[in-house]
Amino acid sequence: MSKAIYDIINDLPTGGPTVMALKSLDAFVPGGWDNITNFEQMIRTVTGETDEGVIQQIGDRAVYLYNDKSQGYQRAIWLYNTVDSAAGALATASMVDKVGGKIPLVGGLLSALTPKPETAQSIDLTIKLVTELLAFTKINGIPGDSIGDFLAALGDYGGESLTRMAALVCFDGLIPLGPNFLDKALNTLQGSNPNDLSHNRTFKSIEEEVPGSTTESKKGFIAESFSSTMGWMGNFVGANNLTQQGLIERLRGFVEFSDDKVDYLGALLDILVKYYSHTGAQTVGRRLVERAVAEI
Repeated sequence: MSKAIYDIINDLPTGGPTVMALKSLDAFVPGGWDNITNFEQMIRTVTGETDEGVIQQIGDRAVYLYNDKSQGYQRAIWLYNTVDSAAGALATASMVDKVGGKIPLVGGLLSALTPKPETAQSIDLTIKLVTELLAFTKINGIPGDSIGDFLAALGDYGGESLTRMAALVCFDGLIPLGPNFLDKALNTLQGSNPNDLSHNRTFKSIEEEVPGSTTESKKGFIAESFSSTMGWMGNFVGANNLTQQGLIERLRGFVEFSDDKVDYLGALLDILVKYYSHTGAQTVGRRLVERAVAEI
């Protein structure tokens, strides 16, 4: 039995590395990011409803829709969770316990981190982007190859969805790969052979959901999806004057590290910051509430 949607939302952390990292991006998201970690609060926030009976009706309908496996909501949650966990598995409890201050990037933590090779980091970025597209199609009940629909919707992204894309650009693009991250990622993907892709842990975790009958055709779809959104990502970087150094300075608010350890920052973010599963759950919850309101 899959976890109930209200439990998924209610179990989201109110603090810690993921929340602190996402909050560091608030300046780039109009209105900021509201970290809703209570399903009833989500219903009230999304609908403005105060009547307890109506709130209960909306909640019941949202739960029904989520539990209906013919809908794509559970699969969207699976995609967000899977791509996050594939990014790096490490026991973090011993490193950070309810972090209230800064995480020191020194000692035992540093020895446990291994920066990804640039090739793997580049391919991971393209796969995380295509995961966002796939989750979008699941949530909206449209074919998985609907790149045009995704691009159109991307222009209207806000709240937790825009925060997730901002985190993708910043934490998986600019920080580990530098200012030319878009061209670097696309060129790396296009220059890779099917064997490179089939051995990539992130790709293997979601391979079954990527359109295409062969690894080569799946690679083509990922490349097309990424190249189609490069304009949006480039515009986001330009409009917000984002730089690698500027983002690194923002992260000093919760990570303590020296300049010679910057290469390890991407690895730390991979392991401790689960922004896809966190904001993905909030997006799915929001869409369920919006649909439930329309249907009751």
